[in-house]
Amino acid sequence: MDAVLLALAAVWGAATGLLIPRAAYRFAVEPEEPWRTACPAGHLLTGPARGWLGPARCAPCAAQAVPATPANPATPVNPLPRMPAPEPQAPPTPESAAPPTPEPQATATPTSPAYAPTTLAPLVTALACVALAAATGARPELVAWLVLAPVAVLLAVVDRRVHRLPDPLTLPLAAAAVLLLGGAALLPGHAGSWTSGLLGGLALGGFYLLLFLINPNGMGFGDVKLAIALGVALGWHGWTVLFLGGFAGFLFGAAYGLALVLLRRAGRRTGIPFGPFMIAGALIGVLLGSLAG
Repeated sequence: MDAVLLALAAVWGAATGLLIPRAAYRFAVEPEEPWRTACPAGHLLTGPARGWLGPARCAPCAAQAVPATPANPATPVNPLPRMPAPEPQAPPTPESAAPPTPEPQATATPTSPAYAPTTLAPLVTALACVALAAATGARPELVAWLVLAPVAVLLAVVDRRVHRLPDPLTLPLAAAAVLLLGGAALLPGHAGSWTSGLLGGLALGGFYLLLFLINPNGMGFGDVKLAIALGVALGWHGWTVLFLGGFAGFLFGAAYGLALVLLRRAGRRTGIPFGPFMIAGALIGVLLGSLAG
């Protein structure tokens, strides 16, 4: 049963991870810009959920990326057949000479470079889901962790690109955490407290709100909204896990910032995306809490 559970978690993580690059590309815009509706080559993104669900490349770009192969690979194909030499012609007279027609320029069609940073998304999501399944086992809250994990990875990717945590992701994530864990609390065999999760969301969200009010330039309001969902997940396992997961996020972020300063790739006031480190710390806390439960 454990092997089947891990296999299902891996398949779920890989399948949902394959949908992350397109969604991350569409969400990774500046606050004043609308969500992207076309691929880098200008093709309209279509498919389920108004084009939000689908592979990284649109259908035309995917077709252009596949090289054409001859029917019989053993038979060499001459791509440039020999043409007869043109006959010499007399130079045109000034009266008959026409201005040269400019050759049409080829339109730049990038091979979806915007999707390159998320090529590891399926692997990362699958590993996170497998780790959660291994630590939680066949308990009701595992459903909540598997549903929340792909959205958390998507948020980490978007924040890494544009230092932004969009409301259409953070707010539904918090609501989903409350509802899913509330449903898990009604089933037998759960190892957590829904009330503690609600209080954890208020506590961690309030703490990040305080940091935002003290230093708005150092803490974004998107981090505050993300902290609510992470606080619910961590608080499910109690206050100790909430503290450990929240502290781990700050520790990861501080280590990353210090490494950038030492490598002279950033200064003391350089902003860094804090969402990925918050999510990583919450993952560590949930894993520890699940193992202890």
